[in-house]
Amino acid sequence: MLCSICQKNEAKVHLTQIVDDKMQKIDLCEECSKAKGVTDPAGFSLADLLLGLGASQEGEARPASKPGELVCGTCGLSQADFKKSGRFGCPQCYTTFAEGLPAMLKTMHKGIRHVGKTPNAFRPRKDPADQLRTLNRRLEKAIQAENFEEAAQLRDQIRALKQQAATIS
Repeated sequence: MLCSICQKNEAKVHLTQIVDDKMQKIDLCEECSKAKGVTDPAGFSLADLLLGLGASQEGEARPASKPGELVCGTCGLSQADFKKSGRFGCPQCYTTFAEGLPAMLKTMHKGIRHVGKTPNAFRPRKDPADQLRTLNRRLEKAIQAENFEEAAQLRDQIRALKQQAATIS
């Protein structure tokens, strides 16, 4: 089996990724795998590799954008390209696509706010300030709704969290 990138050498590295019940395979020779950073787990991303491979197979040129379609002036990424890959081409893309970005992100991801990769079980211990803000918002809503029992419980939770933060500091 030949390398998917250079089409010259025998493939020694075989990568498979399954996303949404779709399997993507790529076969690489040793030289191409080293060049793409497959041997370095910290610098390797299969998605980047597959996106790069797709670009090389398409002749490295972007298709002409549709008339009236938004295109980044710095890197030439179109809105359709972003929707396909889910990645921006440069920092200027954030400004260029800012108007429609929240709606696009909501359809692509769970939300529009990045919360990191911390498991939910560890998040309260990691960021008590965020938990305190959430409790205060809930307290205000409970008071406005005149749900004083819930407000009292939230007040007690806020006091306990503040005391816990004071003992840690």
